[in-house]
Amino acid sequence: MLYLSEVLLQHHDIQTFEQLIEVVKQRAQTEMFFKIDIKPTYPDTPGNWEDLLEGAFVGIHSVTK
Repeated sequence: MLYLSEVLLQHHDIQTFEQLIEVVKQRAQTEMFFKIDIKPTYPDTPGNWEDLLEGAFVGIHSVTK
């Protein structure tokens, strides 16, 4: 299971929400489940950030900001 908090701890180089989305997409290739257990604190984090992260994990690209 992939935890969002784990991703954030392992990737200190991420500076934007868009970069986070890309990392989640990459990790989704090797993980089966995704748990959003923390809110990202990037200045560009949109209001529907949970939907966007879940969409990135399962490969849905129709969710927009």
